[in-house]
Amino acid sequence: MLDWLLNLDKELLLLLNGQQNYFWDYLMRLISEKEMWYVFYIVLMTCVINTFGWKKGGLIILSLILVIAISDQIASGIFKPLFKRFRPSRDPDFSHLVNLVKGYTGGKYGFVSSHAANSFGLAVLASLILKDRITGAFLIFWAVLVSYSRIYLGVHYPSDIIGGAIVGISMAYLSYFLLRKYFKSSLLKKPVEQTHPIARLYQISLLGTLQIIIMAFSVYFCFNR
Repeated sequence: MLDWLLNLDKELLLLLNGQQNYFWDYLMRLISEKEMWYVFYIVLMTCVINTFGWKKGGLIILSLILVIAISDQIASGIFKPLFKRFRPSRDPDFSHLVNLVKGYTGGKYGFVSSHAANSFGLAVLASLILKDRITGAFLIFWAVLVSYSRIYLGVHYPSDIIGGAIVGISMAYLSYFLLRKYFKSSLLKKPVEQTHPIARLYQISLLGTLQIIIMAFSVYFCFNR
């Protein structure tokens, strides 16, 4: 059974990793870079502050940062050294079948994906706190996109992503439970009059973030042809 699952994992990786072309190579490489999302993080923090105020918002932002930090440590500090599973790009018996982008291979071990753990941890906790469908849908889409980019680049198996997502989601729900239990539900209660304007502001900001990604990709493409 385990061998069947491992073979299925490799087959799915080759299927998703094999659909490559010049345009998607650069775009997925950019999406995978954490620095590309700094504006996105700033927008999200601004949304939290505007919605909950500085005192409550600051505590919520601290919770989001802790979820990312803890998820990252569990993925990179516990799971990877414990399982020591080679990334597909690093596996001496498999890497020759993987399409790599400009020789990017990532670290030695890949189970579980810290990118998936971090992005799903942030996305789920922020969605639970903000309680806005549009925002929540975008955050989950963002987490899926970042995670898929790791498979596309050949540095993670699908099971690495699933494992990382489970870690991140678990930490998000644990953090949300602790916030509600120890700081009372009033901490997470949004002022009604701010809900609609902030939702609109966030949607506009998301569009701006996407424009920045497109512009960054264009610049990267021009200088690396």
